[in-house]
Amino acid sequence: MNRRSFLKKIPIAASAPIILNGLPLNALARGSALYKMAAESDNDRIIVLIQLHGGNDGLNMLVPVDQYSNYYNLRPNIAIPDHGARRFINLDSTLPVKDQMGLHPDMKGVKELYDQGKVAVVQGVGYENMNGSHFRSRDIWFMGGDYNDDYGSGWMGRYLDHLYPGYPDAFPSESMPDPLGLEIGTAVSLAFHRANGIPTAVSVDNPDQFYNLINSVGGLPPESVANTHYGDELQWIMDIEKKSNQYAGRLKEVYEQGRNSPGVTYPEKYPFNAPGGAVNNPLSAQLKMIARLLNGGVKTKIFLARIGGFDTHADQVESYDPTMGKHAALLYHISSAVKAFQDDLKGLGLEHRVLTMTFSEFGRRPASNGSWGTDHGTSAPMLIFGKEVNAGVVGTNPDLNNLERNNLKSQFDYRQVFGSVLQDWMGASDPDMEKTMLEDFVTPQTKLPLISDGLITAVEKQDFIEKRFRLENCYPNPANSIAVFSYFINRHSFVSLNILDTNGKIIKEVVKEQQSVGSHEVMVDVSQFKPGAYIYRIKAGEWEVAKRFVVVR
Repeated sequence: MNRRSFLKKIPIAASAPIILNGLPLNALARGSALYKMAAESDNDRIIVLIQLHGGNDGLNMLVPVDQYSNYYNLRPNIAIPDHGARRFINLDSTLPVKDQMGLHPDMKGVKELYDQGKVAVVQGVGYENMNGSHFRSRDIWFMGGDYNDDYGSGWMGRYLDHLYPGYPDAFPSESMPDPLGLEIGTAVSLAFHRANGIPTAVSVDNPDQFYNLINSVGGLPPESVANTHYGDELQWIMDIEKKSNQYAGRLKEVYEQGRNSPGVTYPEKYPFNAPGGAVNNPLSAQLKMIARLLNGGVKTKIFLARIGGFDTHADQVESYDPTMGKHAALLYHISSAVKAFQDDLKGLGLEHRVLTMTFSEFGRRPASNGSWGTDHGTSAPMLIFGKEVNAGVVGTNPDLNNLERNNLKSQFDYRQVFGSVLQDWMGASDPDMEKTMLEDFVTPQTKLPLISDGLITAVEKQDFIEKRFRLENCYPNPANSIAVFSYFINRHSFVSLNILDTNGKIIKEVVKEQQSVGSHEVMVDVSQFKPGAYIYRIKAGEWEVAKRFVVVR
């Protein structure tokens, strides 16, 4: 039996838990009273995970452009159009033809972040023999196991438990005064459970409400407890209650100390047509709270946010317009909220510390059903956001001519994604990966290039952008009558191209209009310009570049 197989078969939960506020507490964890003090992490990086609960339809999120005919034939009643005002958005025209993909038209925020070099797309993520049950598949993603495993702990909990030995007895501490993990909601999921079933996270809807709830429950604790099994259980509950009070006060404190970036607005509603229950954006408030906590100084390492509604068996789209409806609203919520979150972090000077990831328990079937929806499927793409992300696409579009039992084939195991991020972003060591039970997914053959050597340099980021937005050297240069200006844009944008003197005064407006993706060229009569040096400057969205040219006689 190899090391990993042995570790996987160790019994992880040894006794029946008792319940306190929805959290299972295992009395056997009291067995070792002399835990080591918490180990201070050697970096301040964090992960924000966004769970897309219900099973996200990856094919309408990322349309395989080169296979559009097959795509449309499989789902004619819900397919995103390839023409018109609400056609899909070409993600990256510099990709190979077989990898070309179209973003849903309501994901403009993701497109903007991609063009800034802040998005990595991982295609076809899943696991062997994917389970079609929402709850079972969700737990598989949380526990970091195979389809037939049954762990009582989650990969996040195992990682945090190893990173901070001595939890919970040694916490909160001076070096780690905050919860190791923070889950937005009313309960802590399997993801944060340690090997003995005791979570390394707390669940919070709002720090003020959490504080008020904790301080409104219970009375004076007993002066002493019996030296019995029941006494041990009671003492453990009292200790956890005490720590919950400490965490509540601390979270309230950092939340009140923090702020969000002025001028950043988190969108609250979907601006187009969708069922009433899908209009409000439930993700904005969660990400806004995380940004404020980080600004206030919280040291929590992993956050888990959640947005539901992706179980779109029926009415996934509006019957009269497949670009609108429930799924469109959900994709808008993700795209716009994450864009606001990144802008918020940037304004707060925190962007370099945060990596954000989306995941869903499974995707949907390639073929639509007769109810304007899609049924449970298998693999789906994951999106990873951040200033330090290795921007681009990992993998290729799913092959719609090569399905497996009418489903998409997986290209990558979900543990490759999580493991690669833990090692290259969080700096997890080999022992960390072994304790987390993801060591087989970060070998030279299995690890994914999501973070380049743990750091993306400014030059690398600029190279990424310049390959997708280019302002060529004008010709001839020097010019005496006609000058030709050429450029390439990777996004449908409002473009302004101006000629300025060396003092920055605009001499001539050359272009001022919306333009499509692709190469553009414009000729300008400079025969009336005085001899001397000039600047030509282009703006397209957030991209701005200026170069110099000379007029002679």
